[in-house]
Amino acid sequence: MTVHDRAGTPARDEDLVDVPALLAAYADTHPDPKIDVQRVAFGTSGHRGSALDGTFNDDHIAATSQAIVEYRAAQGTDGPLFLGRDSHALSEPAWRTAAEVFTANGVTLMIDARDGLTPTPAVSHAILAANAGRAGGPGNGLADGVVVTPSHNPPRDGGFKYNPPDGGPAGTEATTWIANRANELLEAGLSGVQRTARIDAQRYDYLDAYVADLANVLDMDAIRDAGVVIGADPLGGASVDYWGAIAERYGLDLTVVNPAVDPAFGFMTLDWDGKIRMDCSSPYAMASLVSRMEQDAPFRIATGNDADADRHGIVTADGGLMNPNHYLSVAIGYLYRNRPDWPAAAAVGKTAVSSSMIDRVAADLGRTLLEVPVGFKWFVPGLRSGEIAFGGEESAGASFLRRDGSPWSTDKDGLLLALLAAEITAVTGKTPSEHYGELTARFGTPAYARTDVACTREQKSALGKLDAGDVTATELAGDPITAKLTRAPGNDAPIGGLKVVTDTGWFAARPSGTEDVYKVYAESFRGPEHLARIQAEARDVVAGALGS
Repeated sequence: MTVHDRAGTPARDEDLVDVPALLAAYADTHPDPKIDVQRVAFGTSGHRGSALDGTFNDDHIAATSQAIVEYRAAQGTDGPLFLGRDSHALSEPAWRTAAEVFTANGVTLMIDARDGLTPTPAVSHAILAANAGRAGGPGNGLADGVVVTPSHNPPRDGGFKYNPPDGGPAGTEATTWIANRANELLEAGLSGVQRTARIDAQRYDYLDAYVADLANVLDMDAIRDAGVVIGADPLGGASVDYWGAIAERYGLDLTVVNPAVDPAFGFMTLDWDGKIRMDCSSPYAMASLVSRMEQDAPFRIATGNDADADRHGIVTADGGLMNPNHYLSVAIGYLYRNRPDWPAAAAVGKTAVSSSMIDRVAADLGRTLLEVPVGFKWFVPGLRSGEIAFGGEESAGASFLRRDGSPWSTDKDGLLLALLAAEITAVTGKTPSEHYGELTARFGTPAYARTDVACTREQKSALGKLDAGDVTATELAGDPITAKLTRAPGNDAPIGGLKVVTDTGWFAARPSGTEDVYKVYAESFRGPEHLARIQAEARDVVAGALGS
């Protein structure tokens, strides 16, 4: 990965998207469904694109909203639909497009009572609250939701994701059906899309419902009583009003570091590649907050969230910005020891490319480890049933159960994980960074990295279809291979690539969804030099498995 020479420095005027041009393109550009990249396509977190590229325009959202109407009808989902949006420039017009289509189709629409921004976890929380005690099936009034957000992606981007009645990200079966139907509607010139200029909706106070319920999932009294000094940076996103409300309701010593909302996100520092990106796990995107902590800011804990607040970034006065894998390991160790009412058999959920430090923590806790493919959707059934109490992924997304062991949210919750850092500090007297130091003293210090390897489209396709038997290698970086995985051990679902494991390290190779590269995630408990060797040999193992 080549780091841009201005990474971590404040954005300049020339870095900013032309917001009027972006909005004009949303309305005026009509995608051509014969061009693959201009079709509706759902990734792990919905359909994303930019109006400037003809990949996120009014036509896309109208067609996708109509497809969701038809999908929910086919599933017997006849309750309200909770609709939220983040602060990206394209989110407001896309929200309006969706609302007009939903209204025309007679959907009971729930919009923000304050006409404000809505974090993804607040929508998930609302869906679960509405569906509590309801059985599935037509006539039972089950609710679902849509969040208009491209998450942490650049200001030129838009995103649109569907959350079914389970409250979490829609699974592949649902998103495939919705995308296929949306593309049929695009091909038909939007014939079949019902739409009205009038929006008919009910008001729902997402902020109050979410904030008032936090004491049932976190020890807010402990945070207040310990006087933990907190700085919260919304990074211009949907959590901006939530942090002030949390501080006021619970009497916390919490400062909203930057309350500005700007669709161009001109206050950001540039990410590793020179782009503006609200990635709260990136030391470059978080450079302003990290610098403030280093300059004797009064905060003991500082936090960041991406634009829809489903991701978290944790900065401590003693350790700087924490690697997401490090914080997940600490959070798991703390929670399973400090939630006595959680189900005794509840497993620890992690994605296949998350750190093996989590494996060691889970084993030390005596808990089952549930390892699943990349994508938070895989944690949804377990979080609903209590089969897992915590689900987290290496990209700084996680959620967990309420203190009584019942579901809180089934989508990633960056506010929750940020506040947990303050609870950990309040209850134990140590920051998450200090706790991670104790973990490395016990289990070793892992070196972890992700790199990209150039490949052809044919190789990408083949990598996604590999079988474990295609791997002929018996050693990796001097150690015997103990597992060759193309399916996740936790749920036997395809991981969309290959994972090779030894006692001291591992690598996972997955094809990129947008570029002609495959991503190599790797980790070693024997240090950076051993990690480099794993990364180098990973290419040979993959090439051998692909027969190239």
